[in-house]
Amino acid sequence: MDEEKSISWGHYLYGEVLESWPRTPDGETERPVFLCTRSCTDLSDQLTMNMLKAYGIPCISMERGEGSLGKVVLGIPGYGVDIYVPESLAKDAEKLLEEPTEEE
Repeated sequence: MDEEKSISWGHYLYGEVLESWPRTPDGETERPVFLCTRSCTDLSDQLTMNMLKAYGIPCISMERGEGSLGKVVLGIPGYGVDIYVPESLAKDAEKLLEEPTEEE
């Protein structure tokens, strides 16, 4: 049987994100850069992050303003979340978020 992961309120995911985050030539993790802000009320934050992960782009999110308090009280951050990606993959991530034009 494969070794099972112990679930501890999602903290094990940070290890997965850290492992997949690109490194600079000197071995340091790349700088995260702001990609976009998404609402949590319509799950657009989760849809965006899952799409990025599906294309191999690791991402992290941070609640805006007093979002962590809203997450405790309401279950979602009221001001949405900011999504960050590695600097070297930012252009690819921006391209994925572009709206398709009618010409395409």
